[in-house]
Formats: sequence, structure tokens, C-alpha cells
Amino acid sequence: MAKVNPIQVAKYLKGMDYPAHKADLIKRAEQNGADNQIRAQLEQLPEQTFKSPADVSKAIGAIDRNK
Repeated sequence: MAKVNPIQVAKYLKGMDYPAHKADLIKRAEQNGADNQIRAQLEQLPEQTFKSPADVSKAIGAIDRNK
């Protein structure tokens, strides 16, 4: 899977209310037209509640570093 930029992910999370759980992020991204690559990236996030978009970006960065 190609690396997804956290800024690209943030585009699909527009309108998200925080704090938000991983499932909420995936649902919002789908509502905003996210493709399979974005969804797959979100599915790799840990099962937790994210307090802000910065938390999501940090978690995505951690996924990329762990590959």
C-alpha cells in the first residue's frame, strides 16, 4: 500500500467532531468520499479515541514509521 499523507486524510475528515473514536473517523471519511487507500490507512489506526486532528496525524505518522 502506498504511503498516505496525513494532510490527505485530514481532507476526508472535514467536519469531524472531536473527540472521536477510530470507527467515527472511518465513517466520516466514507461520507466525505474517501477512497480505499484512505480507508485502509484509517483502519490501521489503534482502537482509541482521538482528541484532535493532530492526534490522528500523529497516529498515522507512527504507522508509517512502524512499517
